[in-house]
Amino acid sequence: MIENLNKLEKQFFIDGFRLGTDAAESGAVSYNLIISVQKMYGLMDEFIQSFLQFANENNQSVDCKRGCSWCCYQPVFALNYELLALNKFIQQNFDEQTQSEIKKRAAAKQKRLEKLSGDKLLNSKFPCPLLKDGYCMAYGARPMACRIYLSKQLDTCLKFYNSPDDKNNFPALLQLPMRVGRLMNEGFKSGLKSKNWVVKEFRIEEGLPASEQSLLF
Repeated sequence: MIENLNKLEKQFFIDGFRLGTDAAESGAVSYNLIISVQKMYGLMDEFIQSFLQFANENNQSVDCKRGCSWCCYQPVFALNYELLALNKFIQQNFDEQTQSEIKKRAAAKQKRLEKLSGDKLLNSKFPCPLLKDGYCMAYGARPMACRIYLSKQLDTCLKFYNSPDDKNNFPALLQLPMRVGRLMNEGFKSGLKSKNWVVKEFRIEEGLPASEQSLLF
């Protein structure tokens, strides 16, 4: 795979791979894994910030911003190590009542989606359990899929939200951040798997109530 990437893409994959192997080789499993995930997010955020600044300087608008939540109603998939970091963020930043409310919303969404598959699942529109008053409650720990989902035209997001079954409707997403973010995450995953770690994928609502044991093993 890596042989077919350009120089920039290859570097993001390598950075992710290095962070994944570092985490796998460390002693305190969950703590160091979460630290490595946070480092990966930090690198991606720095790239996106520079990319958006460059776009702005060249009169290219980007409509995505914190508080715009049209994309927060569709299924979001995350890997087990991302959900471990997300759950830890929730445990550290919210009281027990708030955590319980998040789990209830996650269970409700899971019940709505559990019998759906294919396009019906992907086109479903139910709010993320972490969405409150139009904002993500765990914005700093949101998975890679959320970080790199950047649209340059808000109206395309609205059309996709209102008519998801129309195959002509799809958000005008910025391809470079999406591609390098996916490659960094793929590198991280490959780094863990090279050390015989199990990597699994969940929808957010499946992973929010999950224990560390069930996520990692």
